[in-house]
Amino acid sequence: MRVSTVAQRGDYNRPRMPARPEAPTDRDGPPDAHVHILAIIRRIPRGRVMTYGDVARAAGLPRRARLVGFVLRHSPLADGVPWHRVVAAPGRIAVRDGGGRDEQMGRLRSEGVAVDARGRVSLARYAWRPAQGHGRA
Repeated sequence: MRVSTVAQRGDYNRPRMPARPEAPTDRDGPPDAHVHILAIIRRIPRGRVMTYGDVARAAGLPRRARLVGFVLRHSPLADGVPWHRVVAAPGRIAVRDGGGRDEQMGRLRSEGVAVDARGRVSLARYAWRPAQGHGRA
């Protein structure tokens, strides 16, 4: 199927819609999903870890593991959150930029979490699961 240009269709006088709608200005704070994600991460005890997917599920957002990573990287509310206690699904350190990988491994080790040379944590031993029904804070 061929896409025609505006001039070829003859509707060049029709008003154009903006490329992106205006962002809502009446919001009172961050999205609820971000708040729930950060609340779960704040509850992870020292010496324990959760996967991105487990955090998402506990926050009531199944299948939104990537959102957890996004919130940790970009939310101004993430300051002071124990981000180092969140790992990838197989227990792997997922931080790739700069010295972040070494910093995460060092922080976990300082809390007594064994991290192997490949940057893996035993989820069988260190995974933390919030009590059923108490996921959302």
